[in-house]
Amino acid sequence: MLQNIRDNSQGWIAKTIIGIIVVLMAFTGIEAIFQATTNSQDAAKVNGEEISQNELSQAVDMQRRQLMQQLGKDFDASLLDEKMLRESALKGLIDRKLLLQGADKSKFAFSEAALDQVILQTPEFQVDGKFSAERFDQVIRQLGYGRMQFRQMLAQEMLIGQLRAGLAGSGFVTDAQVLAFARLEKQTRDFASLNIKADPSAVKVTDEEIKAHYDEHAKEFMTPDQVVIDYLELKKASFFDQVSVKDEDLQAQYQKETANISEQRRGAHILIEVNDKVNEAQAKTKIDEVQARLAKGESFEALAKEFSQDPGSAANGGDLGYAGPGVYDPTFEKALYALNKDEVSPPVRTDFGWHLIKLLGVEAPEVPSFASLKDKLTRELKAQQVEQRFVEATKQLEDSSFEASDLAQPAQELKLTVHTSAPFGREGGEGVAANRAVVTAAFSPEVLDEGANSTAIELDPETVVVLRAKEHRKPEQLPLESVAANIRVQLAKEHASAAAKTKALELITSLRDGKTPLDKALDGQNWKVLEAVTRGQEGIDPAVLQALFRMPKPEAKDKPTFTSVTLADGSLVIVRLNGVNEAAAPTEEEKVQYRRFLASRVGQQDFAAYRKQLESQADIEKF
Repeated sequence: MLQNIRDNSQGWIAKTIIGIIVVLMAFTGIEAIFQATTNSQDAAKVNGEEISQNELSQAVDMQRRQLMQQLGKDFDASLLDEKMLRESALKGLIDRKLLLQGADKSKFAFSEAALDQVILQTPEFQVDGKFSAERFDQVIRQLGYGRMQFRQMLAQEMLIGQLRAGLAGSGFVTDAQVLAFARLEKQTRDFASLNIKADPSAVKVTDEEIKAHYDEHAKEFMTPDQVVIDYLELKKASFFDQVSVKDEDLQAQYQKETANISEQRRGAHILIEVNDKVNEAQAKTKIDEVQARLAKGESFEALAKEFSQDPGSAANGGDLGYAGPGVYDPTFEKALYALNKDEVSPPVRTDFGWHLIKLLGVEAPEVPSFASLKDKLTRELKAQQVEQRFVEATKQLEDSSFEASDLAQPAQELKLTVHTSAPFGREGGEGVAANRAVVTAAFSPEVLDEGANSTAIELDPETVVVLRAKEHRKPEQLPLESVAANIRVQLAKEHASAAAKTKALELITSLRDGKTPLDKALDGQNWKVLEAVTRGQEGIDPAVLQALFRMPKPEAKDKPTFTSVTLADGSLVIVRLNGVNEAAAPTEEEKVQYRRFLASRVGQQDFAAYRKQLESQADIEKF
């Protein structure tokens, strides 16, 4: 029992340390303290709660970055429709706000400790299986978040997740629905296919066609929207050479640090519990009996193994190992520290019952010398001064930048150098432009349109920057000669695909009318015949498989149904459905699996309906 208490106590100590780390993580430092300016206009209001322009800008940038990742690094970001991006991002923010309001109304909640544990246990934030604050900062910076922003976002996601799970987990389906789904899911189909190749090399595209396409799609052939920024970079490390530490401060810090070093005591005990089955008097009588046997010379270790009711230590003869102050119950600890080595205490009453305590050994603390700690203490005391100076300098940088019409004045005041970035677009760039917060600020209306300096932006816990737009390279029309080759390739592919589609439709008509035999080879190709194909069949193009199971059932074996599918390369596949094979009744195990799947899908539909209901009942204003 007491061993368990001790283990749990140490566990709570560990949790306290983790808590301290998390609290430190929660401080946004410069970002939270000095985020002095906000947009004067909201993007929307949902039941009276604002969605700021800052939130919308960040959501647009996040959506743009995700699209760029999906479409590839060579995709031209200027082709993305900004208006559609903003509309989509704003809709997402409104949906999110509605769900958070719904979660609050439904009294969903979680503890800060739960949020801490999610962060600490997230594999993306770990190095070698352990939480890394450095890795945490790196990941969330790539996502465009500061520490407090990320905690707030994660907290909201957990609330929405609780709401979603509560609704989705309540979905249910009937036996008839399960059987109907099983019949469709286990159904197989017999079909044949024939490829109609598209040959772009056989297509001649004229210069007039290229010019017409260029003129009709002019917006697609624009240079990317780019900006060049000037920026000031303030680094915490630059202050270390500007601070010094006095010897008396080092001595005071040394005394403070070594004062907490205490001796470790190795105790053992025999516990008789007081509980529902054993009352106070019975427990006291039992511990007295054990004490009497000890007095007659019996072994403490043997008696502990026989009588102690602490499962964590009884098997070890009551041995609790070494521990310092603050681990045990105060009454137990006081008795332990009053003993000399090999001495046994009189019966001691704690909240758990009656104990006999023996001191097995004492380890004197090893106090490190001042010389061995001097470098460490110097770094720590310097770091405290540097942190203060860094905060003060950041506040000065932000105030000066807010008042100045350029970066020259704040650069002079803080003895900083004005740096200039390479041009970058809304998807970001190299160096400082790789930070999403920098990109968001650079393309914000205040910086880009109004010519203002940005607020202080935390690149990492050691670095902040302030920026202003130096040059805005707005999208311009690309000359025809620079894009003509790409247009030619695109048009050739489109024309070849259209020709293949026309040919496929003619063949299908001929096959349906019986003018072309079903088993006849076409263009030197034989039909590829497959039987008993399932919905998840491997080795078949997903587009073909999807079309196959959407086709109507043939009226008769000699009257198959036809369709065509266009592939990614522009070629077509003629699909001939020969027959549909109904499946056997599902087993009980399959029914359970189908029921679980269908219930989950119904739950998702219920959640979507709930979200739609929230929207229909909400007071939503868009600005």
